[in-house]
Amino acid sequence: MLPTKTTPQKQNLADLTVLVYGRSKIGKSTWCSHSDGALFLATEPGLNALDVYQVPIRSWDELLTACGEIAEGKHPFKTVIIDTIDNAYRMCSDYICTKFKIEHESDLGYGKGWALINNEFHRVLTKMAFMPYGLFLVSHSVEKEIETRTGKYTRIVPTLPDKARKIVVGMVDLILYCDLEAVTDEEGKTSYRRVMRTKPSPHYEAGDRTGRLPETIDLDFSKFTEVFNRPAAAPKAGVSRPISAPGDSRDKKPVPAGK
Repeated sequence: MLPTKTTPQKQNLADLTVLVYGRSKIGKSTWCSHSDGALFLATEPGLNALDVYQVPIRSWDELLTACGEIAEGKHPFKTVIIDTIDNAYRMCSDYICTKFKIEHESDLGYGKGWALINNEFHRVLTKMAFMPYGLFLVSHSVEKEIETRTGKYTRIVPTLPDKARKIVVGMVDLILYCDLEAVTDEEGKTSYRRVMRTKPSPHYEAGDRTGRLPETIDLDFSKFTEVFNRPAAAPKAGVSRPISAPGDSRDKKPVPAGK
């Protein structure tokens, strides 16, 4: 049972668990569709413009059935994409409410309903993450007001409820925030470049456990994989980049999520 050697680092993007989130229509699903052997578990409409393999998911039971078929391995798919994980969580909530014959999560009292939902959500996602396939989770974004002892500031996060978001964020290898970056030309005209942000910031949720990605990269799958597949550079001793505090001029703010 105990290991006799270390587990090698996963080298392929299709072996990782990834959260991709951002505003509607920015290109999240299109980006995911280029992943190796992509299979969409579509929990909401929105893939009509894409030529992809998809399974319409209308309930948590249908998601469980799809997971069971995927686990059998009798298919050519290499990356499973839940689009969106937001709707999947709502289906999980409906499943628990129906199972325990309640109308709302709070009806069981003392937070028991929420605990049952989050436990079921965590159980299924963990099972999927341990499968020998990539797992991409797609979410929308929302601005959330953060209050600290020194004041308030706005942070862009996935639209999952707090506890569900913590489950997802703690599980994934990459958190990729899809954003618009303002670019001003020599004539003073402003245009917007679609990008992915990969490093932690007070202004948005992002992260990269692999250490392979730059802070900002074009929202283009071929460019992303080109950078991801480069040999990782050895870290320089004594050099680190602290996360700047909200309002620090070094930390570039993204375009607000609703615009």
